[in-house]
Amino acid sequence: MGVTEFRLPTISRPIRHLQRYRQILMVFTRHGFGFALAHLPTEPLWLRDLYPYPRQERASLPFHFRQALEELGPAFVKLGQVLSTRPDLLPPDYIVELTKLQDEVPPVAWAEIEHVLIGELGRPLDEVFEEINTRPLAAASLAQVHLAKLNTHERVALKVQRPNILRTLKTDLEIIHDIAEYAQGHTPLGHVYNLEEIAEDFADTLNRELDYVAEGRNADRFRHNFADESGVYIPVVHWDFTTKRLLVMEFIEGIKIDQIRAIDGAGYDREEIAKNAARMIIQEVLLDGFFHADPHPGNFLVMEGNVIGALDFGMVGYLTRADRVNLIRLYNVAVQMNAKGATEELIHIGAAPYDVDRRVLTRDIERLLQHYGGRALKDIHLGDLVDEVMPVIFEHRLKMPTNYWLLAKTLAMMEGIGLKLAPGFDIFGFSAPYVNRLILGTVVPDGRWLGDMVRRGMSWIDLLDALPQAGRLLIDRLEKHEPVRLALDDRSLNVLDRLATRLALSLIVAGMIVGLAWLIPAVTGANWLVQASVIVSFIVAILMGFRILWSIVRKR
Repeated sequence: MGVTEFRLPTISRPIRHLQRYRQILMVFTRHGFGFALAHLPTEPLWLRDLYPYPRQERASLPFHFRQALEELGPAFVKLGQVLSTRPDLLPPDYIVELTKLQDEVPPVAWAEIEHVLIGELGRPLDEVFEEINTRPLAAASLAQVHLAKLNTHERVALKVQRPNILRTLKTDLEIIHDIAEYAQGHTPLGHVYNLEEIAEDFADTLNRELDYVAEGRNADRFRHNFADESGVYIPVVHWDFTTKRLLVMEFIEGIKIDQIRAIDGAGYDREEIAKNAARMIIQEVLLDGFFHADPHPGNFLVMEGNVIGALDFGMVGYLTRADRVNLIRLYNVAVQMNAKGATEELIHIGAAPYDVDRRVLTRDIERLLQHYGGRALKDIHLGDLVDEVMPVIFEHRLKMPTNYWLLAKTLAMMEGIGLKLAPGFDIFGFSAPYVNRLILGTVVPDGRWLGDMVRRGMSWIDLLDALPQAGRLLIDRLEKHEPVRLALDDRSLNVLDRLATRLALSLIVAGMIVGLAWLIPAVTGANWLVQASVIVSFIVAILMGFRILWSIVRKR
């Protein structure tokens, strides 16, 4: 039995979902958000009995916003979780409150779950299971989990999608899209953000979370990545019985990672557990670029031998190599207390628009960096840092990539767990060799001046990367006979021509020097003629470099 994916509508349909619209507005009005009705062009008659609007203290509105989302059901709970990763959209106090969203609901009756199981397996349950515990281990808004034993005597956890959940979500997603479509054209936020695109991304995210085949693949990928790590265990997926609505996975037992007394009572080594957790995060972020994005304590168990068992792989984050390079560059300028460099990097990754007020943004970053200046890395807590960064993001509407913010929240949450396990554990000190290896191997050589030079060199490479696209756009405009105005005289154009030529020659010579320097050790032991050719070419490239340098000095 397949899952019908959500397709967002192209037109609004408030009449069709009138009852649900009314329910949503009543919930938000009851929680103090009735003032939002003032943004409607005309107030529908069916809203008149919502008067008088109850008022809430401004400070309590984030709390009531979270409560309203929880009251409205799974689609709005998931929306709140997504919004908690967008500090550019909501003020910091709302973001903090949304991280507390609870996804726990009363369980569905066993008869309904049994019906889903039979439909997904396509056969009687006794042909597959020796026994099933009809009392759920956990119940959430989208699914609930039951313990079972296969006929092969293996214990498994069954994650079963709730019946009729698709119908409820489809209606709510259509309404969310309608609201986003209206806000796009009638609110100031619509002039800054593409709210319809955000609604569509949210629908895609929810689709992925409802696809348990995709979750099983995530688990397999984690299992492969940690195959050589003895301190982390990923349960096995039973693919013979897994479908889009049913996930059958090996059942593992252990103590929740935040239950310190139970861990001590079992005689486990908390310091070793903290190290295993740190190694897990380091590998996910720095090496694999694929991380568990829902690291609340219930998803990590401490097992025999201080091993960490991971659960629930529906929410994951991705970091491309470019993402990791960008993060290292941001880290590099931050530790150098270089606020201007941080502003440049934020613009480079697209977090800050090119027309941002650089002076004000640099000033705010400077204040933030000065607050942490002089502190040892081990004395900096990521949770506090995230809280202080949020106002800057919101103030300047910095559109941080979702995976970056998801990573920040993940690291802060794991840091909190680590501090509970071993208060004296220095995660920065432990991870320093890995970070340095990544910096030395892929991005920034050691040394402040050299790091700054390489960072600026990479900015030039980014510029050259963008030139072909800009050139194509210019040619398109010329072909369409659109006016292209350059406020430059002949003298200025000659200066630009000389600068471009010098830049091109400099890059070519630098590439030759670096390439030949890498090639010299590779030809060791080769034919003497090959070695001589490489060495002579290297010397010629060096001389050309000095020639260009001399021409620059002489012109100055």
